[in-house]
Order: sequence, then structure tokens, then C-alpha cells
Amino acid sequence: MLRAAHAEEAAHNPLIPALPDLLWGAVCFAIILALFWWKVLPAVKKLLDERAAKIEGGIERAEQAQREAAAALDKYNAQLAEARAEAARIREQAREDGKRILVEMREQAQAEAARITAHAQAQIEAERQAAVTSLRSEVGSLAIDLASGVVGESLTDDRRARALVDRFLAELEAEGDGARTAGARTRA
Repeated sequence: MLRAAHAEEAAHNPLIPALPDLLWGAVCFAIILALFWWKVLPAVKKLLDERAAKIEGGIERAEQAQREAAAALDKYNAQLAEARAEAARIREQAREDGKRILVEMREQAQAEAARITAHAQAQIEAERQAAVTSLRSEVGSLAIDLASGVVGESLTDDRRARALVDRFLAELEAEGDGARTAGARTRA
């Protein structure tokens, strides 16, 4: 018997299960497969779908954010270009204003110089006229005194004496103008 059990055991392959074990294993496998198919698989599929939706939503949000960032960058670049153009316009306007101010200041300086020169010339002419008048009266008085001393009598007729002095001074001026004109011709 021992031999028969041993022979039966030797004939039986340990890798192949017995028929009842195979039957119970198949039933358990079918129950687990059904549970997995109806309960676990839909839950996993739902979880994977949610995850895929989140990923796709995240990708869409990232693409939207990227589009917004690109739009903001374009807007920033446009504003920067506009600011640069405005700065260039302001610099050009400042240059033009500076040139205009320089021209105005030159004109004002020239006008002021011309006014000062005219005033100085007028003052010089007035002083010259005063000096000429003063010299005429002094030369006239000296000439009358000298003539009185030469003639030996007093020349008290003021009108006649003045006419004589004026004629003498006019002759002197005419000789002086003639000499100046001749000198100017010689230099030229």
C-alpha cells in the first residue's frame, strides 16, 4: 500500500492541480474577475479619466497662460517701442527748443548790443555837440579877447563878434573836412 500510494504520488504531477482545486480556483477567479470588472475597473477608469481631464485642463490652462503671456509681451514690446518713440520725439523737441532759445537769445543779445551801441553813439554825439558848443563859445571868447588886444579896442557888439567867430570856425571846419577827405583818398 505504501507502494501503491507512493506509485500514485509518483504518477501524479505536482504542477498540475487536482480537478476540485481547479474548479474552485476557476470559480474564485470568475468572482474576482467579475468584481474587478464591475467595481474596480470603472473606479480606476473614472480616476484615470479625471486625471486625464485635469492634465488636459492643465495643458489648456498652460497654453492659455502662454497665449496671455505672449500677448502681454507683445503689448509690453509695443508700449516700449512707443515709449522709445516718445522719448525720441521729446529729445528732438528739446533740441529744437534749445536751438530756438539760442536763436532768440542771440537776437535779444544783438538787439541789446545794437540798443547799447545806439545809446552810446547818441551819448557820444551829444557830448561831442556839447564839447563843440563849449569850444565854440570859448574859442569865440578867446578870439574876441585876442582881437580886442590886437586891435586895441573893445569888441563889445556881441552879434557882430559872434558872426565873425562863427565865420572863422566854419572856415576852419571846411579846411579840416577837406584835409580829412584828401587823407582818406590817399590811404585808399
